[in-house]
Amino acid sequence: MKKLVLTFVLLCLSTVALRAQYTLKGNITDENGFTLVGVNVFEKGTNQGTVSDYDGNYSVNYRNTESVIVFSYIGFATQEVIPAGQTEINVVLKADVLNLSGIEVVGTRSLNRSATETPVAIDIIPIAEVMNSVGQVDINQLLQYAAPSFNSNRQSGADGSDHVDPATLRGLGPDQTLVLINGKRRHQSSLVNIFGTRGRGNTGTDLNTIPAAAIERIEILRDGASAQYGSDAIAGVINIVLKSNVNEFTGSITAGANKAKYRTDKDFDGETVQVNGNYGLPVGDGGFINFTTNYLRKNKTNRPANPNEYDIYREKFGDAESDNFAAYFNAKVPVSDNIHAYAFGGLNHRFTDAYAWTRTADSERNVPEIYPNGFNPRIQSTITDRSLSAGLRGKLRKWEIDFNNTFGANRFHYFVDGTLNASLLAKSPTRFDAGGFQLSQNTTSLGFTQFFPEPLSGISLAFGTEYRVDNYQIFAGEEGSYRNYGLIDTVVNGLITQTDVLGRPGGSQGFPGFQPSDVTDEFRTNLAGYIDTELDFTDAFMVGAAVRAERYSDFGNTITGKLAARYEFSKKFALRASASTGFRAPSLPQIYFSSTFTDFVGGVPVDKIIAPNNSPITRVLGIPKLKQETSLNASFGFTTKPVNGLTLTVDGYFVDIKDRIVLTGAFEDTDPDIGADLQALGVGAAQFFTNAVDTRTLGVDAILTYTRRLGSGRLQATFAGNFNKMTVEDVKTNNKLQGKESIYFGSRDSLFLLASAPPFKANLSLDYKIKRFNATVRLTGFGRVELEDWIGTRDVYDPRWVTDITLGYDLTDNLNLTVGGANIFNVYPTQQDTETESGGLWDAVQMGFSGAFYFTRLAFKF
Repeated sequence: MKKLVLTFVLLCLSTVALRAQYTLKGNITDENGFTLVGVNVFEKGTNQGTVSDYDGNYSVNYRNTESVIVFSYIGFATQEVIPAGQTEINVVLKADVLNLSGIEVVGTRSLNRSATETPVAIDIIPIAEVMNSVGQVDINQLLQYAAPSFNSNRQSGADGSDHVDPATLRGLGPDQTLVLINGKRRHQSSLVNIFGTRGRGNTGTDLNTIPAAAIERIEILRDGASAQYGSDAIAGVINIVLKSNVNEFTGSITAGANKAKYRTDKDFDGETVQVNGNYGLPVGDGGFINFTTNYLRKNKTNRPANPNEYDIYREKFGDAESDNFAAYFNAKVPVSDNIHAYAFGGLNHRFTDAYAWTRTADSERNVPEIYPNGFNPRIQSTITDRSLSAGLRGKLRKWEIDFNNTFGANRFHYFVDGTLNASLLAKSPTRFDAGGFQLSQNTTSLGFTQFFPEPLSGISLAFGTEYRVDNYQIFAGEEGSYRNYGLIDTVVNGLITQTDVLGRPGGSQGFPGFQPSDVTDEFRTNLAGYIDTELDFTDAFMVGAAVRAERYSDFGNTITGKLAARYEFSKKFALRASASTGFRAPSLPQIYFSSTFTDFVGGVPVDKIIAPNNSPITRVLGIPKLKQETSLNASFGFTTKPVNGLTLTVDGYFVDIKDRIVLTGAFEDTDPDIGADLQALGVGAAQFFTNAVDTRTLGVDAILTYTRRLGSGRLQATFAGNFNKMTVEDVKTNNKLQGKESIYFGSRDSLFLLASAPPFKANLSLDYKIKRFNATVRLTGFGRVELEDWIGTRDVYDPRWVTDITLGYDLTDNLNLTVGGANIFNVYPTQQDTETESGGLWDAVQMGFSGAFYFTRLAFKF
């Protein structure tokens, strides 16, 4: 009996011990003794945590003497402490000086400088934290509402651009922003934007191939950086840093839908489901391997116009349907005390389905035996994106050495469903393989970096070389996707000509397939070398300089340079400025893209072509060989921390770009000056990529952050705004096309270019956390946008503000439930008629035309 009683007492004591809570408190400062407000303090592996208050004090509970307490703050190195029963520990956080085990902060190769000390504007967005408090589920939309200088809109009725959202920085082209992953160049999408889109005539990087759950943070360098990173960095650089955590499984399940507008059949559409998970394992001493999987399913939205009020060009108008699966990894493996191997990469597979323009029942493009009521063809795509980067990083005689090879490829394969080839009449299939294209890139680099503590207050020196091989391919679709079976060969005066015996267009309706004459397989090589240095004259004053030389196999040499400086008047105020030259090489899709399709004018078949830059058509019309775009960038700004918890940064910028590459309008064979040349080539109409436009952009970025203790919780308020004005300075034609500027790059094209960013975009975000509850309210404003529709009418979109609200609660230490809405008041851009570029009631501007999105999310970690 005594043994039973003793056993019971011991069990009770053990239970009490297991449930016991220890409390740790203290104060948090930086290396200069300034208190830090809003530092995240939590027990590792749980949701149990707090934040430091206005005076830098914290108090956190933990479960046992083996618990690990984590101190995390943006711009500072994360610290882990094992209190082992202690009740008070004061913590000094050090600036995030990244060493051998880290990733360089974008914008500087110095290993002795944090993101807050760089001479140029850098946004650091903690995606791992942001994605659990907002309604957006992909990277483009997350950045659209987190970074005012970033703009991305979902397209509709724009062929391939319905499947890949074009994104811009500071209103410049999608291909004028360089994307890095872990500091290494990311390959671009194989898509070149053609019809009805922002960034028309540009390529870009498909950020949505990278799952948000794999990302620790995103660094946005808002400054020209071609001299540091090479081609494409005219507008800036986006560096995506992948997760490296271990022994922790995190994930989330999100479900939501859009509030339907003008639909009579249902109240909600665009149903969305996302499931993701991330887990890391330790490898050796300080190594790791981190895995992420992500599945995202989104149904179509439809915002139809009233046929009693408008001409209907599209019965189905809205966002595309998509199925997206991604798997990513990030790894570091120690090789010796001074060397480690690293690798990262992943695979993304996306299937999309988007409605094209309506074919009416009585159209010559329809076959009533197949579609008695007409039809809405659907453009489908299978997009496969794969990448792998691997290298060795180590130290040799005080030099940090990084040898790397990065490969990436993006393949875009089109199919057209719910369609037909009208020239096959009732025998036509209703689904076609339309072919597609692929872009691959392989970059090999070798870099050296060292920080010298002398002379003066230190100098950082970096130099290196890169060798890149690009390949672009177009592959043909099946014959029925492009052929007109109503054309027969006839002999007239000894010459073979084609006669149309049906008067019907050929090829798959909605999207004609690529023809054998479009097929291409082209390569380009690029060799680059750079020197990048930063000199600290004093602890308060630094100057940086960079020079980069590149040689392209297809258009020659280019040299760019950059100067930047920062002066710190005190720990509370600093000035910064930069000036640089930049360039962007024409992409291989811009040089070699080719698409031929047959249209009918007065019952006569007319071949229309988007001609590659090296074609006989471009030579006959005097279109010069594509060359690089060049830029002059300058910025000036300040950072200040006037009181504890309040920071303000303001940066003005100037970007002058010469010879921007655009896609011209269509020159037709009826033109009195060049029509005969086109007729001689058998071409009814032709478009080209050409260096045609000079632009100038002036703007200001402002970011204000305030954090303080409010009651028992923490309030963080952030205002971020971008004010941007672009002007078209010159439109350049050649002698043969002089006077045809309205076709070459007319007012409609100009307005499209200027609408890449609204004149202002701003957001005000309020985040409050108290114990297990957190709430976020965010207001986002978009400035006035003006476009020109198909019939020459100016469509004006007035300024708009949208509101997002999320509410979250920690159900347990490991589970968090969030509910909320994006654009909760269901705000739309100013409604137009249906002669818009998209064929619907709105263009793809401002917040888009999907309306309110309501969601719930369950996040977990173990």
